[in-house]
Amino acid sequence: MDNSIFLLKFWGWYLIIFFFVLSLNPKRIRQIFQDLRDEKFLIIFAFIAILVGLINILVHNIWELSAILIITLIGWGSLIIGLSLFVLPKQTVDWLEAINIKIVQLLYLLLFLLGLFLLNTAYHIIPA
Repeated sequence: MDNSIFLLKFWGWYLIIFFFVLSLNPKRIRQIFQDLRDEKFLIIFAFIAILVGLINILVHNIWELSAILIITLIGWGSLIIGLSLFVLPKQTVDWLEAINIKIVQLLYLLLFLLGLFLLNTAYHIIPA
């Protein structure tokens, strides 16, 4: 399977699942931010974000103006957030929490729609 198609499916399903988990259990997001205040959890979270971002970029660093650009941007976003959590942990957690609190419903809806878009691109559910 082509890397782009695989990653479209992976990130599409991930975003849909993430949306439903957070929608059905909104306490979970508060728990994540509380856990990010713990240095051990933060280091593990940052390490995983860097690892996922780096693998995504190494496998798929395609800067083509199409749906697959989203995959590249997700990889770079993950890498940047992971590095930010290592270098500036308090500021990064505060920034992420501020964004989440201010636009939480819009953010979750966008994640859901982005997941649907990625899955549609991968599976061709609705022809373009």
